[in-house]
Amino acid sequence: MLGYLKGLLGHDGKFYDLLEASAMEARESAALLVRLMPALGSPEAEKIVGDLADRRRTLKRLRSRIIQDLCRTFVTPLEREDIEALSSALYRVPKTVQKIAGRLLVCPPEVLHDVALKQVGMLDEASVIVVTLVGSLRKRLHGERIEAACDKLQTIEGDADRLVGDLLASLYQGSTEAKRVIILKDLYELLEKAIDLCRDVGNVVFHVILKYS
Repeated sequence: MLGYLKGLLGHDGKFYDLLEASAMEARESAALLVRLMPALGSPEAEKIVGDLADRRRTLKRLRSRIIQDLCRTFVTPLEREDIEALSSALYRVPKTVQKIAGRLLVCPPEVLHDVALKQVGMLDEASVIVVTLVGSLRKRLHGERIEAACDKLQTIEGDADRLVGDLLASLYQGSTEAKRVIILKDLYELLEKAIDLCRDVGNVVFHVILKYS
């Protein structure tokens, strides 16, 4: 009976567990994308894309569990709308990463640009920060450490925006073949979106921390 009441009141840390697990799935998705880049054109690439699909399915189950538990729990450790917003933002990261992987898998090798590697690296770095920030909610960390992590995410996102702007200008103004322009534009913008989504996770966490500080 005591365990039932504890779960009903939301004091058993289940939401922190679910959010942290979601953050790790988002992180693993970015790490798999890093592995995919050098494996393109090999049998290993198909396996990695399959692993990415598994990560998305796992996160979808975690998101469903969060929604169900929000309906069944009277008292939650964070406000319901904050839990929902964070869960939603985390789910969109592997969803977008899977789209990127699908594009890479069918992209002609000669079309790929080294800059895509740089963007994937930026996404990987951002996903590591996401795990740290989501983990900070349970610990109720405040101060310079959290602010520095959020600032780093904003910096990565800003650098990614400028990079895409420069790339698109080069594609539009140069003599690049139309097919290559279309493929690279799509890929660059999807990568930028994935980085933006990591930034969105950071914004939600920062607002929650400010609310409870």
